[in-house]
Amino acid sequence: YLLLSQILRTQGNGADAYNTCSFVLLQLGETIPESVAPEAAKTLVEDTLKMYEEVYDDDWLERKMEDKTLLTTLQFYSSIAYASFYCKSYSMVVYFICKSVQLSLRNGVCEHTPLSFLQFTGVVTKDDDAVLCYRIAKNAMSLQERFDMAAQIPELYFQFYGRIAWRFEPFQVCADNLRRGFETGLSTGDNDMGLLCAIHAIKTALFSGASLKSTLKEIDYYLHLLKTFKSAKMYSNILIYRETVTVLIDKGDATSIQEKNLCGDLDDPSNKLRDGLFCHRAIRAYWSGYTERCNHYSEKYMSILWPEARFMKLQMEFYHGLNSLDILKKKLRGFSSVKCKEALRTSISVMRNAAAHSDWNYANKLCL
Repeated sequence: YLLLSQILRTQGNGADAYNTCSFVLLQLGETIPESVAPEAAKTLVEDTLKMYEEVYDDDWLERKMEDKTLLTTLQFYSSIAYASFYCKSYSMVVYFICKSVQLSLRNGVCEHTPLSFLQFTGVVTKDDDAVLCYRIAKNAMSLQERFDMAAQIPELYFQFYGRIAWRFEPFQVCADNLRRGFETGLSTGDNDMGLLCAIHAIKTALFSGASLKSTLKEIDYYLHLLKTFKSAKMYSNILIYRETVTVLIDKGDATSIQEKNLCGDLDDPSNKLRDGLFCHRAIRAYWSGYTERCNHYSEKYMSILWPEARFMKLQMEFYHGLNSLDILKKKLRGFSSVKCKEALRTSISVMRNAAAHSDWNYANKLCL
């Protein structure tokens, strides 16, 4: 059943993967709610963080989870959390991840514990608890030394370097390790997670200031592989990045291709691709000198942002601030100077907080 859910997920059948995991968890005696209120999810996160602080110590690390039923339950909670990203609310994702972490904290450590902890920090990390969550994530990664976790490397690297470490570690380090996750994923048959690592490697490299021509070559290599692995969502996602890179190089005059991304209904709240598309359109507009268009798409992106997209939100705050400054300089009509100044102040505040965690990544943006 676990393999079936992974295959369904890879094929883009998130709902079927979710139902498969849900069926197994119900058979194991777990409770699967129809929905979870945001307030309940917030309380669950707070309780889980408190439980971690109380339980995590040397004594807990010496306790091994050996019950096969509990081990299976933990695996399926991690799997259903990933599947629910595509077909359920953010609160449901948080619910399943918190359940898996609490299960491990109550019963001891096993080879599936690190992934549960990394999933947890990936969804709950905010500015006010970033240091704590980074410590939890580092502790989780250190558990690799105790177990044979080679098959989990792609997802571990995706969770740590793609969703957590970018706040603290140089973008270049994150991109390099995400590429290792991609290579390991393909070599072990975990193509879905390997390609997720590839997308995050492109994203991190783009915002690290890497060579655009080298990034374009890397993107085309991934697109070539996707003709074999056939993942429509992955393909469209990478095409979005490709179009941005070509605009930054030469506005697409000599580097564009005929294939265009198929992002579906941009008015559909469940369409995860639309958030990224609006963000990329804002960035393209900024570097092309289209100030009004950049403002339109940046505000559109900020209004519908998926809660997990903290990396892109941070980059968008930076561009929104720069663009608001351009509006003030150009004295464009139809824009509120009060609103633009507020956006500029917010951008500076966000960059200051980010630079407090990583001078390497954000100090230059704060100075700019």
